[in-house]
Amino acid sequence: MSIKKIIEGRKEWRAHVSRVKALPQDYQIVYKEIQKYLFKVGPVELNEGIGPLSEIISFFEEGVIAGKRVLEVTGADVAAFCDALIEDSKTYADLYQDSLNKKNLRE
Repeated sequence: MSIKKIIEGRKEWRAHVSRVKALPQDYQIVYKEIQKYLFKVGPVELNEGIGPLSEIISFFEEGVIAGKRVLEVTGADVAAFCDALIEDSKTYADLYQDSLNKKNLRE
């Protein structure tokens, strides 16, 4: 990875964090929990940049503009909201399971 890409990535991340901090407190709390969940579950797309996280912030910003509380945007079950976000995404758990399946087929 080049220095230029690293610097661009850091700038992008700082701008991202600024957007999160501009959200109302309840949105920030839910966003941080969603972020933890996504980092833990590991949708592979997160390795390609912060696009999916930025999309969540955009969605939240629309909710703020519409005057909605965060749970009106996500629904009361935030975990179900997260699961719906990644339902069509390949996760690291999927990759691990695939590697185990391939290993078992070779044995």
